Amino acid sequence: MFSERIKELRIQNQIPQRQIAAALDIDTATYCKIEKGERKAKKEQITILSKMLHVNAEHLLTLWLADKVSAVVSNDQKVASKALLLVVETLKQDI
Repeated sequence: MFSERIKELRIQNQIPQRQIAAALDIDTATYCKIEKGERKAKKEQITILSKMLHVNAEHLLTLWLADKVSAVVSNDQKVASKALLLVVETLKQDI
């Protein structure tokens, strides 16, 4: 979700990969891997990406976190939905 969205936004904004990589202080090959979903962006990179791509940081952070959660629960698909519902209920209680 995250990787596809940042690629779409980068293309929409006509920003070269090398420019975003430089802003993130990584090489272009590493950034390409992030766009392909082969490597995960760091949480602290979300703010930089949101500014460069002209998108709300919370939107990108939500996608980034959703990818992380999905990676954790994907091997337990039978109980993943129940576990996620339990987390949602717990978070509602904390608000």
